[in-house]
Amino acid sequence: MSYRTYQKRTTALALAAALAGSGVLMAAPAAQADVQDVNYQCKTPIGNKGAVSPIDIKGVKSGSGYKITMSFQKGVSSSPVELGKGAMKPSAVIKLGGAESGSLPVSGPPNAEAVPANTPIKISDLSGTYTPAKSGKVTFTAGVLTIKALGTTTTCTPANSPKPSLTLDVKSAGGGGTSGGSSGGSQGTPSGGELPQTGPEDSAIALGTLGGTVLLAGAAGVLWLTRRNQAAR
Repeated sequence: MSYRTYQKRTTALALAAALAGSGVLMAAPAAQADVQDVNYQCKTPIGNKGAVSPIDIKGVKSGSGYKITMSFQKGVSSSPVELGKGAMKPSAVIKLGGAESGSLPVSGPPNAEAVPANTPIKISDLSGTYTPAKSGKVTFTAGVLTIKALGTTTTCTPANSPKPSLTLDVKSAGGGGTSGGSSGGSQGTPSGGELPQTGPEDSAIALGTLGGTVLLAGAAGVLWLTRRNQAAR
């Protein structure tokens, strides 16, 4: 075998190792998020109202838990009178499914701008902290929305049995299994904050390390083969 042919083969081996590492990184599991249309039927002090809003739920790893944010892409319900700045306070519950059951309370800041009379009320992003009690895939589905304004309370309930807006593959702090069962009650504490990006960071970091190991192993093989060939010559 000529030295030039040998060089081509060793280069091909190095590229194959690099591609293998890249493939591992690309295969890193990510949270599955799907915007779902939710048909909210609202009971207001002046009667029943309804509106459909696409709901987006995102999650990001935060310490031993996840920061969950629920976003409304369209307004829901309305008020017969103008709601001044800061007059409306929204909150909601997100239903948990899959490896866990129960609900997660989320809340957001009051309206930053006045809401004109008889116009859809734009709900601010609602956030809460979710701490897994079990390991496995957990789904997050829009639940009841509550709007408090001017001393009144409006309750909006999803009427179309929406599908989950988010699925996370989580691991509990205690390393619990994926066996079924109710987690019992609330799984988090509401908190305000900006909309986070989705992504289980721990899994991505672990798989990135594995991809790097594959790449280094390929490079080490190339060096060994090169030195062996030079010694033989």
